[in-house]
Amino acid sequence: MENAYVQVYTGDGKGKTTAALGLAVRALGAGLDVYIGQFIKGMRYSELATLGTLDRALGAGRLEVRQFGRGCFIGREAEAADFEAARSGLDAARDAVLSEDWDLVILDEINVALSKGLLAECDVLDLLDRRPASVELVLTGRGAPGAVLARADLVTEMRCVKHYYEAGVQARDGVER
Repeated sequence: MENAYVQVYTGDGKGKTTAALGLAVRALGAGLDVYIGQFIKGMRYSELATLGTLDRALGAGRLEVRQFGRGCFIGREAEAADFEAARSGLDAARDAVLSEDWDLVILDEINVALSKGLLAECDVLDLLDRRPASVELVLTGRGAPGAVLARADLVTEMRCVKHYYEAGVQARDGVER
């Protein structure tokens, strides 16, 4: 892809993954090849059912989605397997980015993996520095470090103004998961 950039979607509001997946759908429709690596996540999310059909649609680009998590560990201490899953995810992301086989690489929740200490910031910054100019790279998740924000070409911060979670509404299939 010509003129590829680094994008970061961060903040405490809802919509970071949703925005990245919308970009993936747009890219696929344009015939671009998309790699999505999901950090932290290991559960089945509704978008995975749909994404699996998009790369088979007429004229769509190629899509690969991989999860590098054992289920959400927020609310419990990270275990050795959580660290290993994140490291495997970063290794796979590095391979995807450096191969130049993918036009768009989305690293979903990588900022959370960084903020929870599952990944070293210097390793992610190295990936950003080594990214070929032809690969669009998107990093999502709360708590993006300042050094990542500084290296990004586009930063969008989702800000929570009001959320129904505060009234006790749990994640709903098709909307939050």
